[in-house]
Order: sequence, then structure tokens, then C-alpha cells
Amino acid sequence: MEPLKSVDIEKKNIEKKYDQGLVASTFIKYTAYIVIFFGFLYFIVKYVFPKF
Repeated sequence: MEPLKSVDIEKKNIEKKYDQGLVASTFIKYTAYIVIFFGFLYFIVKYVFPKF
């Protein structure tokens, strides 16, 4: 007969942790970039293009 093998099984729970404040500040930063970009485009179309 075969001898019994004792096997220990270790379970690990991996949780992805993220800071909610970091997500919000990144969202605000990129929103500001988009607003500035469209504001610049509006300025170009409204004031620079008519001069040509």
C-alpha cells in the first residue's frame, strides 16, 4: 500500500486596492486638460480664423 501524503493547501486572497481620492484627483486633472484644450480651440476658431 502507498503511504498517505499530507498536503497543506494555502489560499491567498489578492485584493486590488486603490485610493478613491487618487482616482478623483486624476479625473479632475484630465477634465481640466480637456476644458483648456476646447477653450483654446474655441479661441482659435472664433478670433484667429476670421482674420484670414
